[in-house]
Amino acid sequence: MTAAFDALLRKVRACDLCKAHLPFAPKPVLRASVTARILIIGQAPGTRVHESGIPWNDASGDKLREWLDLDRDTFYDESRIAIVPMGFCYPGKGAGGDLPPRPECAPKWHDVLLQKMPKIELTLLFGRYAHTRYLGDGARPTVTEAVRAWREFAPHAYPLPHPSPRNRRWLRNNPWFEKEVVPVVRAGVHALL
Repeated sequence: MTAAFDALLRKVRACDLCKAHLPFAPKPVLRASVTARILIIGQAPGTRVHESGIPWNDASGDKLREWLDLDRDTFYDESRIAIVPMGFCYPGKGAGGDLPPRPECAPKWHDVLLQKMPKIELTLLFGRYAHTRYLGDGARPTVTEAVRAWREFAPHAYPLPHPSPRNRRWLRNNPWFEKEVVPVVRAGVHALL
């Protein structure tokens, strides 16, 4: 199964389905393995991640690792933690920040990848696009409402806000998140490592 999964990852990393819509050449960024027990689904790479090819290799990743209380080596151990964003390539810049993830990636690749990762026990969903796709009928109209409803999806999935520096105001306005939700998510992650 590993050889087949490796071949699948090569296909994903060679994908250029949406190249006509990207500001740079396609460079799909993800990490996954058949042994991973934790799945992180974020939005899409930013410019720094696009340049390095390492997911969450930016200020958002620093905040996420702080929330999870993980060092970089553990966080990037793809045998334990898979990182599969909604959009694999940097989508470009918009008026209020980066553009949303390209809509082609998740429908094309997520199901086939997840079918080959049978050991996933915990999924962390960052941002509205991940919430909408993976919470199904449980999705809420806003990130805040989805995060407030975290108990409905625990212990197998957690809708979370994006840890971007752009969300500092959200974190200030919702102090319950870091007091109440982060410790539960952290404990769930550590139990599976």
